[in-house]
Amino acid sequence: MIEPTRLREFAMRYTVAWSSQDAARLAAHYSLNGSLTINDGVPALGREAIKAAAQEFMTGFPDLQVVMDDLRIEGEYPEYRWTLSGTNNGPGGTGNRVCVSGFEMWKIGEDGLIAESHGHFDSADYQRQLQRGVTGTRAESI
Repeated sequence: MIEPTRLREFAMRYTVAWSSQDAARLAAHYSLNGSLTINDGVPALGREAIKAAAQEFMTGFPDLQVVMDDLRIEGEYPEYRWTLSGTNNGPGGTGNRVCVSGFEMWKIGEDGLIAESHGHFDSADYQRQLQRGVTGTRAESI
């Protein structure tokens, strides 16, 4: 397990990478054969697949911003909590603003990179926001 201060610094760099519009930069935080699974879907296996998955979000949301809400380092699997916001102005986008929070459970590999990430967010809320945009007080906070 990575020392907590180093893991927190790693998580901050990971957050910046998500907001960078550089999918390769994000994928570099994963082991060569790492995996990213979102909402129990089909895992993206390996850096190229992870890069492609990240690129989908980055293309769909050219103004994508990810904020690290918390990093819980209890037990074997750190829990990275985040909030994603952006406007769905990519190709075929709805033009609506989205703000959704979620978390990833990480297994850190021997190389100090993410070997496995299991991410979760409220997909029903995300889909609603894609169609109607952010409503209520959440919209005022982004």
